[in-house]
Amino acid sequence: MPELSSQKSVDSERFARLLSATQDLDTPFAVIDEPSLWANATDLVRRANGVPIRVASKSVRVRSIIKDTVARDGFAGVMSYSLAESNWLVDNGIDDVLLAYPTTSRSALDYLVDDGRRLAQITVMVDSVEALDHIDSLLGAGHPAIRVCIDVDASLKIGPAHLGVRRSPVHSAAEAGALASAIAARPGFHLVGVMFYDAQIAGLPDSSPAVRLIKKRSAAELLDRRAKVVDAVSDHATLEIVNAGGSGSLEVGGADPVITELTAGSGLFVPTLFDGYDAFEPRPAAYFALSVVRKPAPDIATLFGGGYIASGATNKNRQPTPTWPPGLKAVGTEGAGEVQSPVKGPAALDLHIGDRVVMRHAKAGEMCERFDEVAIISGNGRATLTPTYRGEGKNFG
Repeated sequence: MPELSSQKSVDSERFARLLSATQDLDTPFAVIDEPSLWANATDLVRRANGVPIRVASKSVRVRSIIKDTVARDGFAGVMSYSLAESNWLVDNGIDDVLLAYPTTSRSALDYLVDDGRRLAQITVMVDSVEALDHIDSLLGAGHPAIRVCIDVDASLKIGPAHLGVRRSPVHSAAEAGALASAIAARPGFHLVGVMFYDAQIAGLPDSSPAVRLIKKRSAAELLDRRAKVVDAVSDHATLEIVNAGGSGSLEVGGADPVITELTAGSGLFVPTLFDGYDAFEPRPAAYFALSVVRKPAPDIATLFGGGYIASGATNKNRQPTPTWPPGLKAVGTEGAGEVQSPVKGPAALDLHIGDRVVMRHAKAGEMCERFDEVAIISGNGRATLTPTYRGEGKNFG
């Protein structure tokens, strides 16, 4: 009980600071607790065990925060999610951008090859000869050499079961070696890296003994297979990049000697999907605030806005979570609504029209697609408004 009471006191002080600093802002607005943000960054570096971390831009989507994070010790480079975004980041002074997904954008490819700095600083992801064919079909023969990285499927396969996300068709060392050979023999492409994203480890909370067992088995399988893939690809290219991991699996990747870098982004903001991991204590840094606009019952407060459902297999854990004041939950029949979101519980009895409720999003960067700016609140309660990608007029899909 004393521990719970102490945590409640800390939370009370934090939310009092956040709400006081933003009292002149109209809701809805997004807010970042700066001390928690940088404490999370420090903890990510600790967990990475000396391996540099790329910042996953899709989990942040605020250019100033990406740039400030990359400048910190222990971080190096950005993992982007769109080639147009990659070009934009490099044009705005950010170096070493690894595109996490294949591209089919003619305009972004044209823009990439039009500038030597972009070509030097951006690495494009591929996972098949067909992807190379498509790039050639868009740019024509004789285009400048594009740096490429092979996306290797890091899922765990047990018989017919596929545990992980559906990404690359390249799974085995033989498949990776064959694609590397094809790239090496092909003008217009320069193979520099391989990437392994272990979603079944990084993106899965430790919710049961069965989950922990699967994650342990997957980590052991990947340790063996990654080394074989790197050996096979190294027969055809000098690798600069062996990328792996995510915010939930830094310890696993950091212990593998073949890995040259890790990736993390969600661990900076710590959304609700990152509660429940054994490896770290959640320290939420990103929130949004909604106002009470009506009281349909004494124990129900209706908030304006809030229908910010996270992507993925839709269920309750994709909904935003009422966080402050404590003692609130969504009304099950409505959830997070397009225009209104009712919440209920003992705390609603003390809420009045105009009061503010602080919410946490289920995922990290997706919150920022809803707001033109975020208010970054320092430890002494100073608010700095900074634009999101959306606020800079950028929509990368």
